[in-house]
Amino acid sequence: MEQELVKEYYKADNFPKGLTKKVVESISHIKNEPSWLTEFRLKAFEVYESKPFPSWGFFPEFNVDIDSYTHYVGSNQSKKKSWDDVDPEVMRSFEKLGIPEHERKFLAGIEAMNDSETVYANVKKELTDLGIIFCDIDTAIKEYPEIVKKYLGTVVTIGDNKFSALNSCVFSGGSFAYCPKGVKTPMPLQAYFKVTAASSGQYERTLLIADDDSEIEYSEGCSSVQDKGTNFHTAVVELISHRNAKINYTTIQNWKKNMYNWTVKRGICYEGAHITWTDCNIGANTVKYPGIVLKGDNSTGSVLSLAFAGHGQIQDTGARIIHVGKNTRSNILAKGVSLDGGVNSYRGLVKFETSSENSFSHIKCDGLMMDNISQSHAYPYNDVSGSHGALNYEATVSKIDEDQLFYLQTRGLSEDDAKLLIVNGFCESVVKELNVEYSAEMSKLIKMILEDGKVISEK
Repeated sequence: MEQELVKEYYKADNFPKGLTKKVVESISHIKNEPSWLTEFRLKAFEVYESKPFPSWGFFPEFNVDIDSYTHYVGSNQSKKKSWDDVDPEVMRSFEKLGIPEHERKFLAGIEAMNDSETVYANVKKELTDLGIIFCDIDTAIKEYPEIVKKYLGTVVTIGDNKFSALNSCVFSGGSFAYCPKGVKTPMPLQAYFKVTAASSGQYERTLLIADDDSEIEYSEGCSSVQDKGTNFHTAVVELISHRNAKINYTTIQNWKKNMYNWTVKRGICYEGAHITWTDCNIGANTVKYPGIVLKGDNSTGSVLSLAFAGHGQIQDTGARIIHVGKNTRSNILAKGVSLDGGVNSYRGLVKFETSSENSFSHIKCDGLMMDNISQSHAYPYNDVSGSHGALNYEATVSKIDEDQLFYLQTRGLSEDDAKLLIVNGFCESVVKELNVEYSAEMSKLIKMILEDGKVISEK
């Protein structure tokens, strides 16, 4: 009887709300996954059930019932290698983002995910000739199981927190990349994640591995359909940067306002390796702290973060960096803009283990409030063990400067253009690190955010 009930779940076009063991088994069955991954999911489900909902920070204010969401929304379609074969309705939503044109001009490989499934995937022959593997995680599990099995859950473990366990038991879609020794991605790898189904969760899993002396450039964009219902997004991203390798990971998340975005992102650097997280958060109620473990000697890491909190939004973002190896270096730059009553917070951890001799970290977090009803907070936690490391921390919180506005207006700018110029200048140190296409997109988004928050008028 129980087996028949499970089969009914398999046949369902839409999963029921809530998270049960049968839902977890059904996802694994639909994807025809190997037994080791089914066991991985079921173990994660047990951990998820055993861990309480967090009671720190802003979590009590969110008051989220995770069981009110559907945790898998299948597309009922196979992945396409031509945009002409993608469902027209889905295709139109990606066209609005300019994705097909972007792919043709700038990208070496692309993956597009709608709700819980990848609907389009294509990699240029140039990547294949170099031995670079880039595909969605579901394909990687089937075609490169030994690599996935070796690294999955090693940087962000199942038991790390409640949301890493949640993702581990229901993840679907997400990116996988492996760059062999001494090879660099000739152009950025790109992924797009879009949420369309009401009251649903999206749980992509991304795993990037840069072998010795290699380099991966990866960018992703996220968006969602604007509607009254809330959505839930919990991704897990694991980066492994081997000896003298580099990974540059860029995210622009442009979610709708009434969405919860609680993502776990972490990388590990071995000897002489480097990881940069560039993280831009727009929309949603976000809890996200990209992390780096500087395990190897002479390894380095940077986290560049930009967050906008508008009406009814909480952006609780920051970084975590753990210095383990000798002569390690890290840099954190966090910029937060609050408007129309939004709450922006930097929450960060930098830790020096006793083994991290001659290591250094610089942290700078700045908050800009556009009115008298918004909030900006900083919650730094710095833990230095031993006497051989050095850490610099600086933070500023300010309101938009009336003297600056007046000066710019005397030079011929309108008040709206002056405000836009000031905000762009505040964000410039992060935006300049984006590639040209993303930098132009970010400038447009900043203008849209200020218009939406009535900081400047629509034109």
